[in-house]
Amino acid sequence: MVAVGDRVSWNTSQGRTQGKVVERKTSDFEFDGQKFTASKDEPAFIVESEKTGAKAAHKGSALNTLKS
Repeated sequence: MVAVGDRVSWNTSQGRTQGKVVERKTSDFEFDGQKFTASKDEPAFIVESEKTGAKAAHKGSALNTLKS
C-alpha cells in the first residue's frame, strides 16, 4: 500500500519518473484542471517529481513503491 512520504515511480509521456508521495486523497477532487475520483478503498495520490518538482495526481495502482 502506498503511503505519504513513500518514494515511488510512475509512467509519464517522457518515460518513467521518480518522486515522492506528498498527499493522499480519499474523495473526489480536482487537480490541475482535471477531475479525479478517489475513495477510501481506492485512494489517489499527489506525487512530486524528484527531477522537476512538478506535481501530478495518480491512482495508487499507477505507482510503484521504490526502496529507500
